Amino acid sequence: MRWLVGWSSTATGAVPTEEARTLVPVGAQLLWGDPDPLWAVGDWRPDEVRVVQADAQTRLAVFGVCGATDDQLRVGLFAARGGALRHLTAWPGSYTAVVQVGRRVTVTGDLAGARPVFHTPWAGGTAYATAALPLADLIEAGLDIGHLAALLACPDAPEALGAGTPYEGVRRVPPGHALVLRGGSSDITSYEPTASLAVAAPQLPPEQAVDGVRDALIEAVRARLTGVRHAPDPDGPGGLDPGPVPGMGPAERRAARGAPAPGVGADLSGGSASATLALLAAGLPGVPGTVNGRGERLLAVTFNDRATHGGQSYREAELERARSMAANPRLRHVVVAAGEEALPYADLENGPLTDEPGPSLITAGRHRRRLLAGSADHFVGAGARQVLDAHPARLADLLMDRRRRHLLRPVTALARADGPLSQSALVPFTVYRAARKLARTPYAAGIAETATRLRERQFSDEAAVGGAVDASLAALSWCRPGPAARWLTGEALAEVSVRLTSAADRSPAVGRPGERRARAALARHAADHRIFEQAAEVRNQRLHAPFLDNQVVLACRALPDTLRVQPGARAAVLRAVLSGAGVRDLPPGWGATSHLTHAAAVRAGLRTSIGDVVGLFDTPLLADAGLVEARVVRKALRAAAEGAPLPLDGLAELVSTELWLRRLLARRGTCWTGTAAPRRRAVAGGVTPRPSL
Repeated sequence: MRWLVGWSSTATGAVPTEEARTLVPVGAQLLWGDPDPLWAVGDWRPDEVRVVQADAQTRLAVFGVCGATDDQLRVGLFAARGGALRHLTAWPGSYTAVVQVGRRVTVTGDLAGARPVFHTPWAGGTAYATAALPLADLIEAGLDIGHLAALLACPDAPEALGAGTPYEGVRRVPPGHALVLRGGSSDITSYEPTASLAVAAPQLPPEQAVDGVRDALIEAVRARLTGVRHAPDPDGPGGLDPGPVPGMGPAERRAARGAPAPGVGADLSGGSASATLALLAAGLPGVPGTVNGRGERLLAVTFNDRATHGGQSYREAELERARSMAANPRLRHVVVAAGEEALPYADLENGPLTDEPGPSLITAGRHRRRLLAGSADHFVGAGARQVLDAHPARLADLLMDRRRRHLLRPVTALARADGPLSQSALVPFTVYRAARKLARTPYAAGIAETATRLRERQFSDEAAVGGAVDASLAALSWCRPGPAARWLTGEALAEVSVRLTSAADRSPAVGRPGERRARAALARHAADHRIFEQAAEVRNQRLHAPFLDNQVVLACRALPDTLRVQPGARAAVLRAVLSGAGVRDLPPGWGATSHLTHAAAVRAGLRTSIGDVVGLFDTPLLADAGLVEARVVRKALRAAAEGAPLPLDGLAELVSTELWLRRLLARRGTCWTGTAAPRRRAVAGGVTPRPSL
């Protein structure tokens, strides 16, 4: 795991004791020292940590992939010295910027939330980091059971989660905001445009908006390719060689130590977004895989799941499309075939401790097999669905803008989505009525309604097992319970409902429902993707998700709602992006979704590993915390494994959270060293039973 950490001490510039001056993160590199020190922790590449300095008290550090030149960084530093922050967030790439101007320290997050910033009061000042666990260790924090309850009950509701984390006292900076520290005090400020979300922002013509998405994606890909020359070669002097095994070539040596191939790679399986990135990277001028003066073609990976019986025709069609695209002379195609050992829920006992719980913990081993076949720099299409697709609640936004005629095609497509048995002349009217109800429902009333549903355990409308129509109807709301909420205890649901009610009372009308729900969904996905990166991490490999970059997110937000809501809009936008970049020969069926195969794999994995999964809930920590009843969860897991129509996503969240708690409480040591290091690690005391929340 790679992270940065620092703190802003008291106004006098001195930490309380001399012993505290010896406190440093384990494995850290000091970038600048007292009174407001900053460290880089982990295996950062040389080009991933850049520092420019105007004088001893005016400097800028950028962590991650940033497409700015040194001159542009200096311009951004001078702009930040005057208080302007948007310059620091406008460069291509995915990065975190830290600026020090005198005793003022500013740390910027990103728009999506894939590169979060955390902070906590410490030693009379404020400590900050891009990981929550080190700060939890620093203050010896306990578990925030209420936050875990909210994460399970309403995972995509900012009103329930707030700015908290699973650790008491550790806070998260919201997406699109920056943390500003002055002499130890902290402030959260937004760097996004201040235009109100309650009215429709001026929208570009569709052609111009799509051109903006194309330009942003190309710049995002180019920023990654520019830094590839700095990537370490696993076969070079810096690699760990397992020894001169007879008959073992470079590829076998890499596999033996879990290291990826040098160069650039991308997925050709998993959807049109990752394939778009592969084709864009292969089509840019120059050789994509140039590393240390050695040219290689872009490595395109297709994952072939042989253990899932359902969706075989889809998998064969996907493999054929991938082979057709890989005929490009600038691509080298690799097919990763996997059996039952790569199903979800397999080998849950082994895996790293992530910063927070996330549903990817049950699929990390599956994805790691695919990533091991990839390159040192690997593109993934994460976030494309959230930034390009229309959240169903955007239908209410169209009604608020008096654009009723643009609802015709999407509601008609919904009526056909679930097959001929579900088609009904009443479906378009039902969807229209739900959108109209949402458009007329005040924000506070919508949040209060969800709080009531939680208290009264009303989950009949939850679209976890229904089709596209049911899912869209359930999403046409200001807020809704998550798929795991139905298995939480009444006490846990009551606490989350109190959180929602308090949020509704504090915040009056705050924007349009579709825009707000879309941003919340993006933030939840970005947070889950960050946990996925940690859970499936491969040594010496970097995962790149350009769709979560600031500039790509902004370009996608400029897409008109009338374009987003049309059936097949995401595939159409990506086709236009590729066409504008000179890629026009796409195979038939390109852009097909992969939801069915994912659901089939999850159910097959649960059925195969049901014994081990149920064993986690013999004496679960979640039950000790008062969040679930073990008997209820065990019954639901067995029923789902036998094919009962239960929400698999909700069960995955319960299993992942239980697994994360076990790994957290089993860890040894802390993230800090020195004479003033914390005497115990975070949540070292464990989870103790509580009669209520």
